[in-house]
Amino acid sequence: MSTPMRGMLRTLRPTPTTRSFCPSAQRTFITLPGTEPQILTEKRILPYKSSSLYSLIADVDSYSTFVPYCTSSRITKWSAPDSNGKKWPAEASLTVGWAGVEERFTSKLLCVPGTIVEALSGDAVTSIPESKVVHHSETYHSPAAANGIFQSLNTRWSLKPFHYQPPSGQPQIDKTEHEPRDQTEVHLIIEFQFANPLYTALSIAVAPQVAPKMIEAFELRARKLLDGPGAGTTDNKTSLGHAVSAAKKLGA
Repeated sequence: MSTPMRGMLRTLRPTPTTRSFCPSAQRTFITLPGTEPQILTEKRILPYKSSSLYSLIADVDSYSTFVPYCTSSRITKWSAPDSNGKKWPAEASLTVGWAGVEERFTSKLLCVPGTIVEALSGDAVTSIPESKVVHHSETYHSPAAANGIFQSLNTRWSLKPFHYQPPSGQPQIDKTEHEPRDQTEVHLIIEFQFANPLYTALSIAVAPQVAPKMIEAFELRARKLLDGPGAGTTDNKTSLGHAVSAAKKLGA
């Protein structure tokens, strides 16, 4: 084959596209939208005592039985007794899975009895004053455990009694001889940043649903344990007795 013909064939040969995969291309992937820290929030008014709901939220060992995306949950460390002699979760090992991906991570826990349950992982730090969690003094200043899934994760449950007040100037139409039922305002805030941009890409469709699904899961859990068909029995797994035993376990 003549030299001019060889030159023409080299010119017509397609350029391999794999050469575009370089460090600059990787940097572009890492900075895709959605890789920045994200905040998810959800608030509900639930018709239960705040103390009962708090016991359910602090029962981390049971999360894998009803919390969405949680496939394993185990408390690995407990706090010192609080002023009432109760111990609270101080650390837990959790496994989450979605889209065929499963990862395990460790969370540092801080419990303000009756009002706040906070779980920290990675670079996350708490804003709870140490004076409110003296029983967690052993781990309060310790950094949260690093992990391969979250660069930072702060999950905070806040509870407070909710007392309904009718609008001013309007007469109360519905009257009853019964006392109003206890209600609780439950506020969930999840601040997170994935360590791996691949997880960010996989979670884009799922993330907005996480907070609503979590509160809904706890609401369904409360219905089963606190006022479901089996409430008040001791042999039903979803009975009030199970909730009481969970509360006793926290005070062990």
